[in-house]
Amino acid sequence: MATHIFNTPEVQDFLHLASGLTQSGGNPRAKQIVHRLLSDLFKAIDDLDITSDEYWAGIAYLNTLGARGEAGLLSPGLGLDRFLDMRMDAKDKELGIENGTPRTIEGPLYVAGAPEAQGFARLDDGSDKAGHTLVMHGTVYGADGKPLPNAKVEVWHANTKGFYSHYDPTGEQQGFNMRRTIITDAQGRYKFQSIVPKGYGCPPDGPTQALLNQLGRHGNRPAHIHFFVTADGHRKLTTQINIDGDPLVNDDFAYATREGLVPAVVERTDAASIQAQGVDGPFAEIVFDFTLSALVNGVDNQLVDRPRLAA
Repeated sequence: MATHIFNTPEVQDFLHLASGLTQSGGNPRAKQIVHRLLSDLFKAIDDLDITSDEYWAGIAYLNTLGARGEAGLLSPGLGLDRFLDMRMDAKDKELGIENGTPRTIEGPLYVAGAPEAQGFARLDDGSDKAGHTLVMHGTVYGADGKPLPNAKVEVWHANTKGFYSHYDPTGEQQGFNMRRTIITDAQGRYKFQSIVPKGYGCPPDGPTQALLNQLGRHGNRPAHIHFFVTADGHRKLTTQINIDGDPLVNDDFAYATREGLVPAVVERTDAASIQAQGVDGPFAEIVFDFTLSALVNGVDNQLVDRPRLAA
């Protein structure tokens, strides 16, 4: 017979003690969160009869996760990032706010400080010889439906090996390769040339994939391109598009695929299109517009403050 002690006065008093609720110092919000998380963990140990061996295996796992720097990878893999977006969507619904372009997860691989360009940018440096030229362009619209000049479109994506600059284990990419900040022109337009990215998988020998294996899940993402879009008087949009036709477009381990974020990819092979875009040969074209939402009572009520790499 399993022994259950969670609801005893002794354990409940101990939770208050361990969470600092009996102390006058400290941070009240931190105490509230720690008390809840500790309580949930204690209850799970009690309810599931988690053994000491299983508990210490979990501690060892957390040590490995931190040592490998994969906490930001495991978070979307377990759906936590998507859940936070779901809560933001629910808050918007309560406020009657409609988002023209759906939000979706940021991911762990953004780097602040990418070079800025006016209207147009070349993202890749030409070193990825397996790359197929991509031209992507569109317009940023405000909450009133009008184009937004001087909006900031930050974009970043992987190369054909699924690696991002600043995180590339091969060391092949230069800093800020396939990362730029584009300022929209007087008509609210942005445009960039790059290469069609590939999806990536969790490191096969890492702790994130090890846990996914235990869950019977893969750790792969479809090809995608990340964006931050900001403009005066509007909330920051965090989103990404998936590359249409990728076999994993609806089977993303990070749960980032959303309706409206899989635009068509059109292959252009005719001479007129090639000449108009000023590229060397056939290319893929994506046309995608962004629509931002207005500030709420003068503030961005969903701005996310999180640790990010800066270079």
